[in-house]
Amino acid sequence: MGRMNAPGSLETLRRRNRGLVLRAVQSGGAASRVDIVRTTGLSRTTVSSLVNQLIAEGLLAESTDRLGVAAANPTGRPPTRLTLEPSGGAVLGVHLRHDGIRLALADLSGAVLAEALVDLDVDHRADAALSFVEDATDGLVAEAGIPRGRLLGAAVAISSPVPTLPRHGPSLLTTWHDIDVADALAERLGVPVQVGNDANLGATAERFFGAARTTRNLVYVMLAEGVGAGLFLDGRTYLGGKGVAGEFGHVVVAPGGRVCRCGNRGCLETVAGADALVAALPPRAEGTVPDLDDVLAACQAGEPGALRIVADAGRAVGTALAGVCTMLDPDLVVIGGRTAAAGQPLLDGIVETLGRGVPPTDEPVVPVVAGELGVRAEVLGAVALAIAVAPLAAPTALLPDEVLL
Repeated sequence: MGRMNAPGSLETLRRRNRGLVLRAVQSGGAASRVDIVRTTGLSRTTVSSLVNQLIAEGLLAESTDRLGVAAANPTGRPPTRLTLEPSGGAVLGVHLRHDGIRLALADLSGAVLAEALVDLDVDHRADAALSFVEDATDGLVAEAGIPRGRLLGAAVAISSPVPTLPRHGPSLLTTWHDIDVADALAERLGVPVQVGNDANLGATAERFFGAARTTRNLVYVMLAEGVGAGLFLDGRTYLGGKGVAGEFGHVVVAPGGRVCRCGNRGCLETVAGADALVAALPPRAEGTVPDLDDVLAACQAGEPGALRIVADAGRAVGTALAGVCTMLDPDLVVIGGRTAAAGQPLLDGIVETLGRGVPPTDEPVVPVVAGELGVRAEVLGAVALAIAVAPLAAPTALLPDEVLL
């Protein structure tokens, strides 16, 4: 078996070619066999054989485009149009936030079929979190009417670094230290499971589906319970030498400030994370315990105190971003996560200090925009990762290699 899957083996070549064909169809939404030959460089015989296999497996669908025939060759044989067959299977995206879990079941085109959301102390209740994902997955599959055997894979976005080696428990989630998230969920779900950092996957979602679709050099900032960043450099995800690039929340912006959960003082998260925003909120009604939603509601209602809180948080983010943007020269900064719902006061604060912090040039300061996908960005990034590595009877990728983390 090892010899069959070795680099350069016929099996490896076949899987690579399958991936090329599927990507060629996906990239254009539809393609003819001639288009695939032209795009991939594979021979007509190889393309014909692979297309027939993929149609038989229910991964590609075929239809006759008679309008194209009439325009190009009214007397010839009708050409066929190939598209991805969404019903060929489904994947699961999971976002394990510090205080909740979001799941999305999607078809192979990335269209979401069913979703679930629960508030849960994920940090301290690992077993409960894993059990919820298992039970909710069964419910989503049933709701979508997908045969359980057509769930091809899953991916999980976690609020913690995901070093390349080893892929074990999230280091900043209290009860997860000895848990291999991928293995634990794969055992419960019965499908392969991938794990990625939530900010990286949020960047992936905005890069392929959202505000950064035409951007090759991207900084995505996720502001929520924690603070993180995802990077795309020259069109590819950048993870760093150890796989933990983007720990933006632990950039020190207030030396000697509050102690962060990582052990340092004055990290950005202690200023712009949810706990910091909630702690700064003016008193509410007696006996109530405010949360991030209260901060956002007060901000949207125009309360001066809340507006000042999010503007100050934005200024701290902009200060930290100034160094990042000076070093990396991105094309775009996208602000995502729950706190992004604070809107313009947050963005204005970021732009204010970012503009002061980067060296003056003839070019305008990098644009800063709100994400288009909102709080669903991270789970949609997990969906994209799951599609990219779905086994599909023989491992291949439906999305570009840049998705792979």
